[in-house]
Amino acid sequence: MERVCFLLQVKPERLEEYQARHAAVWPEMLDALTASGYRNYSLFLRPDGLLVGYLECDDFASIEAAMQATDVNARWQAEMAEFMTLPEGARPDTGLLRLDEVFHLA
Repeated sequence: MERVCFLLQVKPERLEEYQARHAAVWPEMLDALTASGYRNYSLFLRPDGLLVGYLECDDFASIEAAMQATDVNARWQAEMAEFMTLPEGARPDTGLLRLDEVFHLA
């Protein structure tokens, strides 16, 4: 099993709407995440917009590829991009900063 933690930055002026969108994630997006192999997926948001994501999967490269192949992911990422501070041309799912795991208490 692979544990993945990543960072993104939500624009501070868009925090409330970002949270509202995630309170009502499209059912087809939830289905795509599950079908792609996302498990135990959580997002945590700091008041200044720092977003920390955590998920578990068998192979992160495989789940990324599976999600890239879905239409719903392309539509979701296009909508979420307006909430994020991202490098030019990046989408939230390609502009994330993955963190290295340095400790895990099993």
